[in-house]
Amino acid sequence: MLKKEYNAVTYVSGPLLFLEGAADLAYGAIVNIDDGTGRIRGGQVIEVSDQYTVLQVFEETSGLNLERTTVSLVEDVARLGVSKEMVGRAFNGIGKPIDGLPPVVADKRLPINGAPINPVAREKPEEFIQTGISAIDVNMTLVRGQKLPIFSGSGLPHNELAAQIARQAKVLGEGEGFAVVFAAMGITQREVSYFMQEFERTGALSRSVLFLNKADDPTVERLLTPRMALTAAEYLAFEHDYHVLVILTDMTNYCEALREIGGAREEIPGRRGYPGYMYTDLASLYERAGVVHGKKGSVTQIPILSMPGDDITHPIPDLTGYITEGQIFIARDLAQQGIFPPINVQPSLSRLMNNGIGKGKTRADHKELADQLFSSYARGVNLRRLVAITGEDALTEMDKKYLRFADNFEKKFINQGQKERSIEESLNIGWALLSDFPPSELKRIRREYIEQYHQKTGKLEELVGA
Repeated sequence: MLKKEYNAVTYVSGPLLFLEGAADLAYGAIVNIDDGTGRIRGGQVIEVSDQYTVLQVFEETSGLNLERTTVSLVEDVARLGVSKEMVGRAFNGIGKPIDGLPPVVADKRLPINGAPINPVAREKPEEFIQTGISAIDVNMTLVRGQKLPIFSGSGLPHNELAAQIARQAKVLGEGEGFAVVFAAMGITQREVSYFMQEFERTGALSRSVLFLNKADDPTVERLLTPRMALTAAEYLAFEHDYHVLVILTDMTNYCEALREIGGAREEIPGRRGYPGYMYTDLASLYERAGVVHGKKGSVTQIPILSMPGDDITHPIPDLTGYITEGQIFIARDLAQQGIFPPINVQPSLSRLMNNGIGKGKTRADHKELADQLFSSYARGVNLRRLVAITGEDALTEMDKKYLRFADNFEKKFINQGQKERSIEESLNIGWALLSDFPPSELKRIRREYIEQYHQKTGKLEELVGA
């Protein structure tokens, strides 16, 4: 079959190539760009009009001779060859192997934009996922099918936290297949080495699929990486019944790529220079999480983003917070104290938490214990502010207990380092922290649970290993 070629390339702007007279090329189509010297570059159609067709080039556009450059159609839409063999493999941002092994023999080639989930076919997420991190499991529980972002800042250990969650996460119950799809966008070579070594060292690679897009890769690849990852996740979840946890880091780099491409296309920018359609674009990624009626598998998402200047009103965390179901905050002041993971419990929440906890899922006392820990910690933090003004002498004995509780909560409960804790261990540590208080202070827990657990779960030092 003859390939149709287009050679009316008129000009180049950054990673974009403008083509005249190619109105029959469809939006999203994948093309080859031959620069006339034998070098072939990949590209994608991102805009079609009567006058111009705009192509996104997957490599740098330097050295393109406009007169000799020809464009030919490869595929009607960007696709990823998927197979069960992908588990345990590492790919670059556009799905090419980087682990030294041959390409995957594809069972199917699926469009990377995915198929929308019919809202009627969605099931309510209500199955618990254990991350092994006390602050998340107890206070902002992750539920199967949820999208729960981590809001971090530059220089904070979100990569280490992402690797730890990828290593420890599991679903409780026998015979459940669990896989992690890990997509990193715009990361340095040092971070690539860190993730590869960490996954290999801990054995997490055997149940993971890695998509690693480096900072020096073309910008446009950054836009494809999360879609590649989610396509692989949907295939494993809905074709092979896996419970898939998708970790996307760092979404800030993704949004910066969107802004860069928007600038090259000379679009009118929205808030702070980001495209006006960024909300829609992010929603097209985040909404690919969920549980589908009649399917055993599920897709759960943890997008990670570093807030520019630690500003939560910045468009990226702002829009992400609208779309997703809660957020986990990483606090700079806790990180500076050497606490890991430095999760700030106060502004963090999981909106679907109540669906996935309780009797038969975690433990009957979970909800009330979490409420009590939160309440006592909030009171302890408020008292710290008071002490800074008045000194400790003005405090009652009970106030001093709340102060001690806040310190212990940060140093013994939140601060667990690289250790993994089961939900049972985390709940028992929570009760051990409350053992200093008389039962009359535990106002958010019903009497039967107080009688069952209060001062009966063991000493705090024994439980945390300190």
